[in-house]
Amino acid sequence: MNGTTDTTPVDVLVVGAGPTGLLLAGDLAAAGLGVTLIERRPRGTSTMTRAFGVHARTLELLDARGLAEELVATGTTVDRMSLFRHLSLDLDRLRSRFPYLLVTPQYEVERLLERRAREAGVEFRYETELLGLRQDEDGVTAETGGVEGGDAGPSLRARYLVGADGVRSAVRHALDLPFPGTSVIRSIVLADVKLAEEPAGSLSVAGSDEAFAFIVPFGDGYYRVMGWNRKHQVPDSAPIDLDDVREITRQALGTDHGMHDARGLSRFHSDERQVPRYRTGRVFLAGDAAHCHSPAGGQGLNTGIQDAANLSWKLAAVLRGDTGEPEALLDSYHEERHPVGAAVLRTSGAIVRLAMAHNPVQRTARSLVTRLLNGVRPARDKAMGRISGIGIAYPAERGAHHLTGTRVPDLALAEGRLYELLREGEFVLVAPAEGATAPARRVIRAHWTGARRTTLLVRPDGYAAWASETPDATALEEALRRWTGEGRAVAMRQA
Repeated sequence: MNGTTDTTPVDVLVVGAGPTGLLLAGDLAAAGLGVTLIERRPRGTSTMTRAFGVHARTLELLDARGLAEELVATGTTVDRMSLFRHLSLDLDRLRSRFPYLLVTPQYEVERLLERRAREAGVEFRYETELLGLRQDEDGVTAETGGVEGGDAGPSLRARYLVGADGVRSAVRHALDLPFPGTSVIRSIVLADVKLAEEPAGSLSVAGSDEAFAFIVPFGDGYYRVMGWNRKHQVPDSAPIDLDDVREITRQALGTDHGMHDARGLSRFHSDERQVPRYRTGRVFLAGDAAHCHSPAGGQGLNTGIQDAANLSWKLAAVLRGDTGEPEALLDSYHEERHPVGAAVLRTSGAIVRLAMAHNPVQRTARSLVTRLLNGVRPARDKAMGRISGIGIAYPAERGAHHLTGTRVPDLALAEGRLYELLREGEFVLVAPAEGATAPARRVIRAHWTGARRTTLLVRPDGYAAWASETPDATALEEALRRWTGEGRAVAMRQA
């Protein structure tokens, strides 16, 4: 490290070029802010990835950035998940433009998000690691260094810093934050293979007393296989070959489907951990730096991207002076996303523990859960909503309209689809067709196509900020002032 300081501070320094950091950096740069992103890895796309599934809510957020259709073309869609051999979740029941799980490698997600970030003006510094940081009332100073021959970087100055640098987060360590939790499962094997016999379900998860496994198609002739054997738990560094994967799969599923031609074999462990707070002054944690859990349900990549979508517009609003309550808005990132991270830990943990069930009490619990979800459609729909992200909602203030805090679907409006309008990165105000509004400068005006009377203010991340069934101009003006820093010149035609 050369000990110099970059005298030109940026608005936000992002640490980590995974999906979370890339989406966040791209959003901020698209909002006109100065963003630098540092990453330990050398530049280039890594084809080694454990993440493979993009859920419906994440696809909606990517649609709001004009990337969803291109990403869908890189993979295959799965409209049914089979769990524990006897439970089937029909994803095509999801009320979304994307009623399925998209199976595509993480590197495809990163490729699109990196391209968008570069086009928006993000400055990338690869082979650069965070060595330490310090905060003051005006910003954050980050000490950086080169990695494996990379050039040593200067100290970087930013108004805010976001750690999206994974489970071993250097940002979290620099803040000296705890990461409480436990190892939920050790010695998971992973392989991408071809199969002589196609599985009956699109995505299968099942287990026996001694093992569990799941298989999901990539769409290019290969299948992702993950498995675990209770009696053969060895360090992550232990050798692995295809016979190990075959044996575990046979024990869990009754067959290995004639797997062959592996194009990657690895072994890893999975922890359940969550940092107590996502915000420490001017520093935020997102994605795996803030929470980690088992791969069951495929929620890791998705939760991180949704963290980023929640935080990016709030940082942009504060940095542009577009909010009347900057500290409260920044605090709301932790208030909204920490409970979601905790819920993901519970959901993924429940799935993996039920799959691992081996004693009579555990097997009885699994049978009861299976019967409940198979027999009670609302319970099954709620489970699908939680796993897919469609069912996630944020707390609303007491007395608020029932829509407030809920995800808004892709409405067909007079001006076009809602999620196309959200590509501007601004609030969208949806009013009755005959209503006249002149909202704040950072609010896009839109109208219902039918006779609906609701006035709805949609946040840039697609959640309802405010709603009313009556033409209340004063309440709308107050809502605009709170969320955008402006409430002037609002007029609404009476019903």
